Amino acid sequence: MEQSLTDIDALVREEKRLTAVESHNEAWAEGLSAGIEPEIIAEAALATAFAEIVAANGEKAAVAMLNRMRAKLEAGEFEPLRLRH
Repeated sequence: MEQSLTDIDALVREEKRLTAVESHNEAWAEGLSAGIEPEIIAEAALATAFAEIVAANGEKAAVAMLNRMRAKLEAGEFEPLRLRH
């Protein structure tokens, strides 16, 4: 069965997302190893990300992303996984 361009685009986007997560995880671990507090690493990462989004796509795009992330946070998507017995 042939995959549509939309399917292929989705696969490429997911692969890029996973690569980005891996890169960020490595940078996070390096920061922790250097003695940098998680809150400082997080704030620096967010500030860099939003500056890049504003530069590339404008303030409205950054606000839209911020709103999506807020909704995910409020929905509990960032809670650590808990083992249930």
